[in-house]
Amino acid sequence: MSDSKDFYKNLRTKLEETTEFPTEYMYKFIIPSDGELQQLENIFSHIGAVIKSKKSKTGKYISFTILVKMRSAKAIIEKYQEVSKIKGVISL
Repeated sequence: MSDSKDFYKNLRTKLEETTEFPTEYMYKFIIPSDGELQQLENIFSHIGAVIKSKKSKTGKYISFTILVKMRSAKAIIEKYQEVSKIKGVISL
């Protein structure tokens, strides 16, 4: 199994064991300032997410904190997988 499949499988197991759904979930990402910022915002814009962003001291990166109510571990992982397609994104 690939590393990303293992990661998502383990994450799903942990979420299902420790979380009661639906729940408020916090995502954190870092993207280069010249990256696809709008694409990240679009992924979360239609589900009632609260999105906060902050530029790094050097201005090279922007960090995003996204708080959104999610209905299941599967839904949380699906968002991570969507975001992982954005060039240069780092999930925290």
